[in-house]
Amino acid sequence: MKYLIIPFFLIPIILFSQSNPLPLGGQAYHILDRLEIKNGNNSIFHSSLKFYTRSEVVDFAYLMDSTDIQLTRGDLLDLNYLFLDNNEWLGQKELPFALGEKRAEKRPTQIERSLLNAKYQKNKKAFLNLFYPTPANFLEVNQPAFHLRVNPIINIQVFSSGTDEGLFISQRGTDLRGGIDDKIYFHTQIIDNQGNFPQYVQDYVDQNEALPGAGFLKINKNSYFGLSGGYDYLISSGYLGFNVSPHVGLQFGYGQNFIGNGYRSLLLSDFAYNYLYLKLNWKVWKLHYQNIFAELTLRDGIRGGSELLPKKYMAAHHLSFKIRPNLQIGIFESVIFSRTNQFEFQYLLPVIFYRTIEQGLGSPDNVLLGLDAKWNFLNRFQLYGQLALDEFVFNEVFSENRGWWGNKVGVQLGGKYIDVLGVDHLDFQAEYNSVRPYTYSHIDGVASYSHYNQALAHPLGANFREWVFVAKYRPIPKLQIEARLINATVGEDIDSTNWGGNILLPNTDRQQDFNNEIAQGIGADINLFGLDLSYQLAHNVFIDFQYFNRKKNSLLDVKNQSSNYIGGGIRINIRKQRIDL
Repeated sequence: MKYLIIPFFLIPIILFSQSNPLPLGGQAYHILDRLEIKNGNNSIFHSSLKFYTRSEVVDFAYLMDSTDIQLTRGDLLDLNYLFLDNNEWLGQKELPFALGEKRAEKRPTQIERSLLNAKYQKNKKAFLNLFYPTPANFLEVNQPAFHLRVNPIINIQVFSSGTDEGLFISQRGTDLRGGIDDKIYFHTQIIDNQGNFPQYVQDYVDQNEALPGAGFLKINKNSYFGLSGGYDYLISSGYLGFNVSPHVGLQFGYGQNFIGNGYRSLLLSDFAYNYLYLKLNWKVWKLHYQNIFAELTLRDGIRGGSELLPKKYMAAHHLSFKIRPNLQIGIFESVIFSRTNQFEFQYLLPVIFYRTIEQGLGSPDNVLLGLDAKWNFLNRFQLYGQLALDEFVFNEVFSENRGWWGNKVGVQLGGKYIDVLGVDHLDFQAEYNSVRPYTYSHIDGVASYSHYNQALAHPLGANFREWVFVAKYRPIPKLQIEARLINATVGEDIDSTNWGGNILLPNTDRQQDFNNEIAQGIGADINLFGLDLSYQLAHNVFIDFQYFNRKKNSLLDVKNQSSNYIGGGIRINIRKQRIDL
C-alpha cells in the first residue's frame, strides 16, 4: 500500500469537510435513517455511503432540531442522543464548529453557535474531577486546536442453549478519537475478544477457515464465567482523515465500509474483517463521489502467527446523485485483482471505468458493477434497492434464457415504514435479496470478492434467495425491542462439487454451463429468528437480553441443523454482535 499514497497528491483538487467516523452498525444509524425519512426533503448526506462522519451527524441533527416538522418526544430524545454522542461538534467556544455545509462560506452565526452551545451537556460533577465530565465520554479534552475523546469498550454476554454448550462472548477494549486544527482527524480502537459460538458458526469456520468479522484466530485456552472453548482474537481499527479542501476529504484507515440502505448489501458490506484502505470523498453540488483503494488478505486467519499471508487488492468507486432531496441513485464499480508484490497502478485513476482498464490488461481481474437507489416519501416510507452485475449477457437472459452460468447477477429490493399505524418509534423493514450461482467468484478463486476468506458483500455468498424482516419498537425512553426474521433458500455443495454458492471456489470448476438456477445443488431452507431487548442504563451502557433460534432443513438429512439460545449481559460503547448466516 505504500505505492498508493503519493499519486493522490498529484491530482488537481477542484472540488466537504469531514471528521471522525461514526462506527458502523450502531443505533445512531437507525436514528438518522428514521429522521431522514420523517424529514422527507432535507438530507445533507448521501445515506448509501457509510460510514458517516460525526460532523455530518451533528449538522443533520441541528437541521432536524430547527425544522418546522412536528417531532415527537421520542424524536427529541433521539436528537439528544446524537448531540451527546458527538459533542465535539457542538460549537463550544473551544471546540470545532458544526454546520459543515456552511464551512466553506463562513463560520456559523452567533445565534447558530449559541443554539449548539445549549446542546453541550456536562455532568454535574466529574468522577474524581476528571472522568466522565460529560454523559458520553470517559475522558474528554477540549482545546482551541485540539480535541480528544477516550472511552472504554465492554461486552459480556452469556447464553444458555439446548443445542450448544458453553456459549459466550467477552470483549474488552478502548476507543480513542480526536482532531487537530479542524483539518486532521484520528481514530483508533482495539478490542480483545474471546467467544464460543453456535454450531452453524463453527461449520462456517470449518469450511472457510475464518470467523466472520475476525482475522487471525487462536483457540481459546482460558475459562470465562466458568465457560471455555471457542476462539481468542483481537480486532483493531484505525483512521486518519484529512480535509484537503472544503469539499474533498482524504481518509487512510484500517476498517470497514458499507454501501447501501439495507440490512444487507450486495455491493460492499461490513461482514468481512477490517482491511487497509485509502478513501477519497468528493462532495459538491448534488454529488458525492467516493473512491476506495484497499489491500486485502488472500487467505484465512487460521495459521501460525509468523506466516506472512499473500495479498490482493480492491479498487472501487461509487457516484451518488440526488435527483431530488428525497430521491438518490448511485453507480458502483469495483475490481479485485492480485499481483506479485505489486499494485496495478492503472487502477489508481479515480475517474475511469475499471472495466475498460481490466480489458486492456487482458481481462485477468474480477470486475463488479452495481446500481443502488433510495426514495423517501410521505414522511413515513422508504423504498430502496441494489443491482449487482458480475457478468451479464442480455441475449442469454431475455432471448435464450438457458440459465447460462455467466449471468452472475444479484438483486435487492426493500422497504421501511416508520411509526407504523401512528405508533411512535414502531418501525418495520422488509427486504428481499437474490444472488445467482457463481456471482462474486472468479476463474482462479484468487480474485473472488472476498477478504480473509469472508464475503465482501452478502454473508451467504451466492446461489440463494432471502427474505429479511425487522421490527423495532421503543415503548419507553430507555427500552429498545428488536425482532428479526430471516428466511433463506440456499444451494450447497457436497464432496468436490461446485454449484456456485461458495465464492472462494474457482468458477472454472462449475458443474454445468447451462440450466443453472438459484438454490441449485443440495437445497436447504434456513429460518432464523432473533429477539433483542436492550435497556439503556446510561449513555451507551446497555443491559441486553437475547433469544435466538436458527433451523436449517436440507435435502440431505445429515446437513440438517438446529441452534437456539437465550441469555444476555452488559454492553458498553459497542454495537450488538450478530452472525446472521
